[in-house]
Amino acid sequence: MAKNVLLITADQFRGDCLSALGHDFVKTPHLDALASDGALFRNHYCQATPCSPARASLLTGLYQLNHRVVRNGTPLDRRHDNLARMVRRHGHDPVLFGYTDQTRDPRETAGDDPWVATFEGVLPGFRADARGGVMLDGVGQPWRDWLVGRGVAVPAKLEDLFLPDPALYPDPGARPTLDPPRFGAAETETAFLVDRFLAYLEGRGGAPWFAHMSFLRPHPPFCVPAPYNGLFDPADMPAPARRPSVHDESRQHPFLAALLDVNPAFHFIVNGTGPAATFDLADVALLRAIYFAMIAEVDAQIGRLIEGLRAAGAYDDTLIIFTSDHGEMLGDHFLFGKSGYFDGAAHIPLIIRDPAAARGGHVITHFTENIDILPTILANLGIAAPAALDGHALQSLIDGVEPVAWRRAVHWEFDFRDFADHVAGTALSADACSLAVLRDRRFKYVHFAGLAPLLFDLENDPDEFDNKAADPAYAGVVAEYAGRMLTWRMHHGGRELSHLLATPAGMVS
Repeated sequence: MAKNVLLITADQFRGDCLSALGHDFVKTPHLDALASDGALFRNHYCQATPCSPARASLLTGLYQLNHRVVRNGTPLDRRHDNLARMVRRHGHDPVLFGYTDQTRDPRETAGDDPWVATFEGVLPGFRADARGGVMLDGVGQPWRDWLVGRGVAVPAKLEDLFLPDPALYPDPGARPTLDPPRFGAAETETAFLVDRFLAYLEGRGGAPWFAHMSFLRPHPPFCVPAPYNGLFDPADMPAPARRPSVHDESRQHPFLAALLDVNPAFHFIVNGTGPAATFDLADVALLRAIYFAMIAEVDAQIGRLIEGLRAAGAYDDTLIIFTSDHGEMLGDHFLFGKSGYFDGAAHIPLIIRDPAAARGGHVITHFTENIDILPTILANLGIAAPAALDGHALQSLIDGVEPVAWRRAVHWEFDFRDFADHVAGTALSADACSLAVLRDRRFKYVHFAGLAPLLFDLENDPDEFDNKAADPAYAGVVAEYAGRMLTWRMHHGGRELSHLLATPAGMVS
């Protein structure tokens, strides 16, 4: 068992963006080194998007169908246990560096509590105070204060930090740019959090610890300081997987048409206007170059973090997990962000370095899910997993032992009630605005609560262009996968107490 636990998440990190996986352009030498010393999971997926639903699954070990955090700002029901509370009950002190994007259940707090007015609260059980840790909220105040202390001229509006210095670049425009923001490579949010963690580590004196490092990047806005902004030439970037036009793309499904219409450019570049679908191929190439550079910046800071662990003598006593909350479409299908059913939104990286593992440097191809992280940490700490969990510990896979039974597919969900009115020709209720995905090695089936389904033959259509759900030749496949989806939902219905039974001898399990 590891003495310490370090859970690292990098926000909006696409699953194929590791050079250890053979990506043509991404440079991640420090993550590659961690993978060579641990286990690299090739087929790892999140269970929901965007940030709050994704992190709710990661930190509770539950599918969205059980935790029901369906969008940013949906409260996490107090009845659900979570990673921080579980390990705290067993004597650990989980410390947060960054954010968890959770809204407090309003039934367990006073009406004037500020944490019921935001989705950027701290998950109950984590600590971020003067004794260690730091919480980044939507205005980034601790980071801003740190920048001021370093002599950076911080503008009144946080988003303006991500614009180029007007004294050097007077007209940032409304298109993507390689021009750097107003802070340097040693002053990123990532660098700030690593500095705070290393200071915390230095004060531990060898005592056990549990830390969650929650990095913002490579989450938008798409910009990166020098020298990273010159790391990749946009002219070299791979083209996105997309149809010739937005109109052609939108014909796949009414949901996709609506998503293309409401996916705003300003979510990705500060001065952006109109839908992100209007980014042309040159824009997409430039944004890809920036995104890969943002990943390189995160990787460099992870290198600093691991160097600090080694210097403190903690590396060989620490369970290190690196993953993300969700992916990034990066221009595929004219989309940016993480909404919907395409693999780009849900496929994420996972590296686990267990110092007590029987082997290292191997690639695991089994389907794994972010709900597996929590039970894996519990198993490593010798804590029994609650019966309610939907995930499974990954220890046998890490040790190279084939599980007796393992999932044949992955699942994720997405709730789109925020833009239901944009789905042409429908009158969907809020509770009908959801989709669930069943994805295995051959097919991807997408079931909608209020719309027609989708089916992709991934063996012949890996880029997910051709919907086969209405093709008579695939009618049997649709029926089979609809049945499998129903079985999955029935199997994973909430079971906090369903394993218990009252008897004359008392409560039995």
